Amino acid sequence: MIKEIIHDTIFLAQKSEPATAADADVARDLLDTLISNRENCVGMAANMIGVRKRIIVFDNDGEYMIMFNPEIVKKSGVYDTEEGCLSLLGGPRKTKRYQTIKVQYETAEFQTRVKTFTGWTAQIIQHECDHLEGILI
Repeated sequence: MIKEIIHDTIFLAQKSEPATAADADVARDLLDTLISNRENCVGMAANMIGVRKRIIVFDNDGEYMIMFNPEIVKKSGVYDTEEGCLSLLGGPRKTKRYQTIKVQYETAEFQTRVKTFTGWTAQIIQHECDHLEGILI
């Protein structure tokens, strides 16, 4: 189900709780909401739809991917960039990102995976993982 986007920075600045199998519906709602906003958005975290759970969804080179409890375990190649956010009003803001990241996460079946991402996809994941930590650009 498509959900309303949260703009409350006090809510968004709170850390998210670990996700469990009981949060499968949240992941589906998050994906539905991302797809409905695909013209203006390439990734979302669950707190952006009002749920403080560690779930992100994003466009992974043309295919949508869901991660439960993602953690960036390695990063390299720092660079400066600007990003916008569907939850935050105003234009793009300056931030630092890493060209290559290694992420440990759980699949929808709660199997642990580790995968390396680079470039634009890595940037999207970093932005969404920041949301899970209550970090706003």
